[in-house]
Amino acid sequence: MSLSDPLGDMLTRIRNAQRARHNSCVAPASNLRVNVLEALQREGYIRGYKREEVRKGISQLHIELKYAEGEPVIREIQRVSRPGRRVYSKIKELPRVCAGLGVSILSTPRGVLSDVEARAANVGGEVLCRVF
Repeated sequence: MSLSDPLGDMLTRIRNAQRARHNSCVAPASNLRVNVLEALQREGYIRGYKREEVRKGISQLHIELKYAEGEPVIREIQRVSRPGRRVYSKIKELPRVCAGLGVSILSTPRGVLSDVEARAANVGGEVLCRVF
């Protein structure tokens, strides 16, 4: 089955698993998904992830979700740039998510970075998602 928005599919799997209070979820693997998960892990929104090969050439990601006092750490995760509507932002025009309490994940020339890292590196790019 082909997906038109693989990153949006992974974000939806994470959102649904946290609403159901699951400890982990599974998503098909790709380099973009791994880079987004690394950014989420650096920012402290997930415990971690593990790439597992199901069969030759097919991999899955096991994503360990994070909870604080029984409540999900990720309250809201939203896809911004979609295949039908790409959203790009200069670093000076990038808005803060929930007054700085959340983060935006950007695809930049230096890789997939959170908005904090992108501001430090002074690079803009495609806004992939917002997490709060």
